[in-house]
Amino acid sequence: MATINVTDDSFKADVLDSDKPVLVDFWAEWCGPCKMIGPSLEEISDELSDQVTIAKMDIMENTGIPGEIGVQSIPLMVLFKNGEAVAKKLGAAPKGQLKSWLEGEL
Repeated sequence: MATINVTDDSFKADVLDSDKPVLVDFWAEWCGPCKMIGPSLEEISDELSDQVTIAKMDIMENTGIPGEIGVQSIPLMVLFKNGEAVAKKLGAAPKGQLKSWLEGEL
């Protein structure tokens, strides 16, 4: 399953009300490290599709939720379970590290 795009308007339904964990990648088009991890997150989304949904939120197009959560640096990945933020990872990392971190948090 490919990553999904979330917006300020869809965040509650897509993330907070999800019946499985959701990893939200807060990113922006101008962010080089964000672009570097994009393909890795797509692969991880396919590999772990039965355990987690991976969502992307462009902080330039959607300012409400990132502001509420306090996003100050990107890329920032926040794992939500049962509507609550339970883990955060800041910065780019190789796919293996991202996947290991995510699996450890699930």
